[in-house]
Amino acid sequence: MDAEASPTRSITGHVQRALGAIGGAWLRTARLTLDIALPTLCVSCREPVDGEGACAACWARLSFIAPPFCPRLGIPFVYDPGPELLSMEAIANPPAYQRARAAVRYDDVARTLVHALKYQDRTDLAPTMGRWMARAGKELLREADLLVPVPLHWRRGWSRRYNQSGALAKVIALQSGVKMAAEALRRIRATEQQIGLSRKDRASNVQGAFGVADERKADVQGRRVILIDDVLTSGATVDACARALLRAKAAQVDVLVFARVVDTHRAPI
Repeated sequence: MDAEASPTRSITGHVQRALGAIGGAWLRTARLTLDIALPTLCVSCREPVDGEGACAACWARLSFIAPPFCPRLGIPFVYDPGPELLSMEAIANPPAYQRARAAVRYDDVARTLVHALKYQDRTDLAPTMGRWMARAGKELLREADLLVPVPLHWRRGWSRRYNQSGALAKVIALQSGVKMAAEALRRIRATEQQIGLSRKDRASNVQGAFGVADERKADVQGRRVILIDDVLTSGATVDACARALLRAKAAQVDVLVFARVVDTHRAPI
């Protein structure tokens, strides 16, 4: 019986491979035709752009964060107040994490890039955004043992199909050589969107929302961890994540994001 069925299976396999090759070729041709017919547009200004992502003019409009800034929160200073001088916010409300760094201010162009990555499947933006994050966080990365992306709840992850923080963390891991532990931290309960919530409500919304599973505690115990996220607004989410990692005996937790809101009293997201 097996000997008689074997030629049939062999023919079927050849047919399936042939159809797969035809399908793959057709898909590549269709994509090429679409690229020719519909030129790629800048994600920010919608002007045609050579390649993917944003045009050179829009990239140039981003406001990169450079020293002087608060050594604890990474908030840029208007003038240099002197070495190791903390911002008033860091003194009045110190976070659970040790240090935070961001590549750019959360302005109009940064908001467009983040939203495109987060909600519009523009994963082609992650390599550039991740490289800038690696540059902004080079001081943290030199001392780090582990990268941990801020997790989505499984229902939100299923609807979005990917975690934008995980996409950025992969790029940073390749750039820095620091290992990524995508499953080390879990969102153990669903939360409301943080958009539009006050600082107090944001903190309440994410309180107790994150945890490290027992089988993952060995991954973070004694490690210097960097939390990776797209945007830092009030800091409530990364603070809750840091507390969960510290409860699991992480040695230290830092934060690295693409963009941060500088005026946290007027959080725009």
